[in-house]
Amino acid sequence: MSKAKIITDSDGRFCAVRIRCPAGHSHALPTDWTPDGMERSPHIGACQWGFNGNLDRPTFSPSILSRSGHYANGHAECWCNMADRMPSESNHPEWCYICHSFVRDGRIEFLSDCTHAFAGQTVELPEIDA
Repeated sequence: MSKAKIITDSDGRFCAVRIRCPAGHSHALPTDWTPDGMERSPHIGACQWGFNGNLDRPTFSPSILSRSGHYANGHAECWCNMADRMPSESNHPEWCYICHSFVRDGRIEFLSDCTHAFAGQTVELPEIDA
């Protein structure tokens, strides 16, 4: 297994590179890199990260910023009390968070503005199913 995975569209064209965040979510990052022998998907958005092309020791630039729930711009609903409001959704994978990090050489450096327990720490990226 590797620490990053190539994501393709329904026609097998390159779309993004996915990493699994130790804080409990994943990031699909459209990059300026395209794997050898693959065509780029026309569905790749304008926001793209630089990527070193190494799925085992990935490096992305610039930083990765993910906001969810009441931290997300324009999101009206807070998920902090999802289990109270919707008991049947108690296993809902989303919650309100900010995850801001740099990924360098297979390690993820969480910045101090993160709202989860990894804030200020640098850890190895977990492996991701290929």
